[in-house]
Amino acid sequence: MRRFQVYDSLSRSLRLFVPITPPRVGMFVCGLTPYAESHIGHGRTFVSFDVVARALRRWGYRLFYVQNVTNLDDKVIARAAEEGADPLALAERHFQGYLASMAELGVRSVNLYPFATDYIPEILAQMRSLVDRGSAYAAGGSVYYSVAKFPSYGALSGQRREEQLAGTRVAPEPLKRAPEDFAIWKAATPGEPSWESAWGPGRPGWHIEDTAITGRLLGARYDLHGGGMELKFPHHEGEIAISEAATGESPLVNYWMHAGLLNMKGEKMAKSLGNVVRLDRTIERFGGDVLRFYYLNAHYRSPLDFEEGKSLEEAREAYDRLIAPYRRLLRALGRGGATGRSLPAELARSAADLPERLDATLADDFNAREAVAQLFTWGRRVGSLGDDLEEYSETALTELAAPYRWASEVLGLGEAEEGNSPRLDLGPAIEAAIAARTRARGRGDFAESDRIRDELRAAGIELEDAGGGRTRWRPARSDP
Repeated sequence: MRRFQVYDSLSRSLRLFVPITPPRVGMFVCGLTPYAESHIGHGRTFVSFDVVARALRRWGYRLFYVQNVTNLDDKVIARAAEEGADPLALAERHFQGYLASMAELGVRSVNLYPFATDYIPEILAQMRSLVDRGSAYAAGGSVYYSVAKFPSYGALSGQRREEQLAGTRVAPEPLKRAPEDFAIWKAATPGEPSWESAWGPGRPGWHIEDTAITGRLLGARYDLHGGGMELKFPHHEGEIAISEAATGESPLVNYWMHAGLLNMKGEKMAKSLGNVVRLDRTIERFGGDVLRFYYLNAHYRSPLDFEEGKSLEEAREAYDRLIAPYRRLLRALGRGGATGRSLPAELARSAADLPERLDATLADDFNAREAVAQLFTWGRRVGSLGDDLEEYSETALTELAAPYRWASEVLGLGEAEEGNSPRLDLGPAIEAAIAARTRARGRGDFAESDRIRDELRAAGIELEDAGGGRTRWRPARSDP
């Protein structure tokens, strides 16, 4: 396994990565709240952590990567009310759109997309532990976390006690004992989804949805937690406080990674601010490779300033320059045979050494920008061969292409140039659609279940419901 260092947001320092149980690594990244279409700020975060996952697997780690789906919260409920839709069905629909965009971006490293509402038993169990330990209290049918009971609250974000606002996504509730306390269970409101609990019917708060998921899937302590920079406070502070108080174990996470914001005109891009550029439409216009390159041509922790009408036009030109030598190599390989010139010894050494140097570059806090710069340098060297490129043997051409193969495997750049692009694997998206259909049937929403089935059928996928609630899929048979 390759040793690498990562910037840990909690210690505010570069640290050598040491898994709790090597070679296994548990990684959780805060995922989508699918109350509207995804925007390009989402893409920046999830491409960044896709590279982390790809690198870990290349380096010999056995990674289990979980990315949650916050399919029920105040924003989902508010948007569903505006549209006259069922909140859970609305979230399912937008999540499917998100998955399609992730496939176009080459994000294929996530092992599991757990939905918050599938973990109600775990949420209730955590709440019981918190109430029994005195870290949470019930009031008016809701349950609140008492921030004063967790002295290290604010350590991750650097927030002082007097700066700590309510850790919720809505205005402060009058039943709270202190303004900074946050709801982990919200009393039922007519017309909203709710579940029974010892404190009355209600639904989970934002932070406890994630800790219930990680507690079940990754344990009381795990290796790596990622997300956007804006989630440090209050969300990630809330996760730490809930989990460590409920389990009595700390730290919840050994390493915290935060991706920089994508800004537009000096403000972070966010649906709540209305300054979003839709992800699906951007991919349709520029292509997933260009957008992915735009994200990776900056360090993942750095803010990225987006200028509509300029940023991606420039990225498209730069990506074409980056990938043009690889396209030439692939065309030459398509025509090549066993005969031809061998590479000069020094060029062969450079071609063989570069993937190792690229790995070493990425091992320094996942510096994709520097890796891209090295690939540009290599491309100029390949380009300098000119027409001589056609005279090299298939073995020589394969050696020259090795750095680009690395870029495809680890950075996900250049995959579309290859005939066997892994982006064509639709299995994960189909399984996610089947899971969405199963959830819809479970809550009695058969119209949504039928809609998903019909969309899959239109895409050439037939479903077969088997015993035990299982569903199998296969390509639709062609008419004779």
